[in-house]
Amino acid sequence: MTLTVRVPKELSARVPVEQRGPGLDRDAVRLLVSRGAEVSHHAFAELPDLLRAGDLLVVNTSPTLAAAVGGWIGHARVVVHFSTRGDDGRWAVELRDPDGRGTTRARAGAPAGTEVRLTGGARLVLEEPLSARGERLWWARVSRDVLGLLREHGRAIRYAYTERDQPLSAYQTVFALPSPDGAGSAEMPSAGRPFTARMVAELVSRGVQFAPVRLHTGVASAEVHEPPYPERYAVPEASARLIGAVRAGGGRVIAVGTTAVRAVESAAGPDGVVRARSGWTGLVVTPERGVRVVDGLLTGLHEPEASHLLMLEAVAGRAAIDRGYEEALHGRYLWHEFGDVHLLLPE
Repeated sequence: MTLTVRVPKELSARVPVEQRGPGLDRDAVRLLVSRGAEVSHHAFAELPDLLRAGDLLVVNTSPTLAAAVGGWIGHARVVVHFSTRGDDGRWAVELRDPDGRGTTRARAGAPAGTEVRLTGGARLVLEEPLSARGERLWWARVSRDVLGLLREHGRAIRYAYTERDQPLSAYQTVFALPSPDGAGSAEMPSAGRPFTARMVAELVSRGVQFAPVRLHTGVASAEVHEPPYPERYAVPEASARLIGAVRAGGGRVIAVGTTAVRAVESAAGPDGVVRARSGWTGLVVTPERGVRVVDGLLTGLHEPEASHLLMLEAVAGRAAIDRGYEEALHGRYLWHEFGDVHLLLPE
C-alpha cells in the first residue's frame, strides 16, 4: 500500500514533546482516532475516555539499545547500526555514513570481508548479506561482546529529521523491561512512548488491562521502506491466556504498536487462539493475510511508502487509512517516533 500523499518536512517531530514547552510530559501529544472512515481529534490524555472497561492493550516490553557505534573503514568514518543478534553469535548490521550534522545517511554496499574498526578497539567483519532482497543489512562477526560494546560506546540510533542527540532514556517506553539475555530493540517501539505511569494507572483504574509481549525490533532505516526482516519475539503464557479471556468475554484487543501486532499475530494459530510462543517471526501482516486477534491498533504516523501501512490496512481497511492520513495532514499532526499517534478502532 502506498498513499498518494506527501508529508512536509516541517511535520517531522524533531524533539520529544516534553522538550517543546514547560510543564509538558510524554502524554502531551495529539491523538487521531479512526473508526472506519469516521475521524475525531483528541489529546492523548483523553485515551482513558476513548477505551472502555474490558479492553486489553497489548504492549511491547522490549527495551531500546544504544545501537549506533562509530567506526572506520580505512581512514573513512562510518557509523554501524546494530540490528539483530543471530543464533550463531553474528549480528545483523547496517553501515551508514556520517552526514556532517550529527546524523547519518545511507551508505553504498561494502563487499564481503570488509573490516570496520569500532570505537573502543573492537573489529567487525562483514560476512554476507542478511537477505537476497539487497545489501543494506549484513551478517557480521565482532571481536568482542556486542551488548557490552553498546553499553560502553553506543548511542541511540538517530535519523536526520531529528534536531539533536537525545539520552537513551528518551527512547525507552514506560513498558520497557530488561531482557534476561540483555537483548533489546535497535529502534524504539515508539507507539508506547506517550504512555506515562500516571496514564497506565488511570487506565487500570477504569478496567483496561495490559498484556505484555516482547518483540526486539531491528533497524528499519529511514530511507528504505522494506518489509520487516525476521525478529525475535515472545508471548508469555499469562498474556496468551489473558488475550483469550478478553476475546471470549467480548472485550477488544488493541495492540500498542505494529511490533505488538506482529508478536501476537505470530502466536495465533489458524483458529485465532493465541498460545505461548517464542523464537523468530518472519510474519508480514498484509490485507490478504488479515489479522486473527487484533481488533484495534495504536500507532504512530508512517511515511506514505512504509510497509507498515499494509498492516494498518489489514486492521482497519483501506478507507480508514486514506481518510485518517488525509485528516492527519490537514490537521498538521507530527510524524516519526517523537510525534503524534493514531488510534484505529472498530467501527
